[in-house]
Amino acid sequence: MPADRPQVLVFDVNETLSDLTPLRTRFEDIGAPGHLLATWFAGVLRDGFALTAAGGYADFTSIAHDGLQATLSGLAGCAGDGEAAARHILDGFAHLDVHPDVPDGVRKLSEAGYRLTAMTNGSVALTERLLDKAGVLDRFDALSDVSGPRCWKPAPAAYHYAVERVGVRPDQALMVAVHPWDIDGAQRAGLDGAWLRRGASVYPQTALPPSYSAQDLRELPDMLTAERP
Repeated sequence: MPADRPQVLVFDVNETLSDLTPLRTRFEDIGAPGHLLATWFAGVLRDGFALTAAGGYADFTSIAHDGLQATLSGLAGCAGDGEAAARHILDGFAHLDVHPDVPDGVRKLSEAGYRLTAMTNGSVALTERLLDKAGVLDRFDALSDVSGPRCWKPAPAAYHYAVERVGVRPDQALMVAVHPWDIDGAQRAGLDGAWLRRGASVYPQTALPPSYSAQDLRELPDMLTAERP
């Protein structure tokens, strides 16, 4: 465990704060099976990572749109305008809610004296809407997305951009995410990492182990404050 208490907590957004489950219904609305959500979203991340690794950049919406067109093309039972279908699914991001543990966890962390920020491979506009809807937007010092550094997490520059915006060094920040790749990337960039398991039981052995592991955001505040010097 880290010896020093972090000053800033950097939150991932998609799946860490937001619950993507309602997007399954959006797939079903257009005649596609709901389970395609996981396949499509994994493909979006893959393509964003690949562009970053190759020195390119495109925003989340553009990559997600391309991925939907490929996923839905020729799919049995999925009829109608492909552009309208993709737009229907992507519009669902504006209507998502946070996971139930997020509001209490965010408030407890803020009240414990931690500064909070967010860094997403998505967009600041959707993050702001999500947090405002949950009643916790005022607890965050800043919201960042990958349009700033023009590279997706887990590239080191993405994490450095996020901490620089709130005026701290990487070693003064803790990344909070459900994705092991995000925790691994943050720790390779000099931050500490807190993995939210959200029901998962296996963390990959090929990734750097997290500094903290908590079931959800209700558990994390007590875990951090218990180690306060």
